[in-house]
Amino acid sequence: MSRINNPATGREVGTGRRARADYTGGVYGSMLAASVVIGAGTLGSFPRTELVLLLLLTSVVFWAAHVHAQLFGARLMQRSLDRRTMLRVCREEWPIVKAAVPPAVGVAVSPLLGLDVQGALWLAVSVAVAGQVGWSVAAARRAGASRRLMTVTASVNLLLGLLIITLKIALTH
Repeated sequence: MSRINNPATGREVGTGRRARADYTGGVYGSMLAASVVIGAGTLGSFPRTELVLLLLLTSVVFWAAHVHAQLFGARLMQRSLDRRTMLRVCREEWPIVKAAVPPAVGVAVSPLLGLDVQGALWLAVSVAVAGQVGWSVAAARRAGASRRLMTVTASVNLLLGLLIITLKIALTH
């Protein structure tokens, strides 16, 4: 099995069960999505389509950056980079993009819920924070963590999400 070092986590990842259980990208992608929404929300009113595109395109750019970092790191470690390795790294980092989809969908459907732009922003941030907590709990559960450790990781990620929400409130008031 081919293994390379994930520069973001310092862990080796490969094609086995451990690689499929690495949810780092999902947690990171959810935090990124919440941050994008917060940043966009401080700029005032804008079309929802712009926010949906900003969320999705930003996640794709960060996904590409993570893929590049992993592949570059593997190359520096003198490991060969074949097509299979490149595709595996692309797949392993895809949760960064997947995590941006639910907040983007929240923004897209917000008019159906009768929400104005500010309501759409709050919905997107809430969905992103919920995703962040969900990805972290899924990772802990997949790793066989105890309920206590799953609660700890959920709490830490919820606190990080609440910090992002606090920044939104501070920046917009």
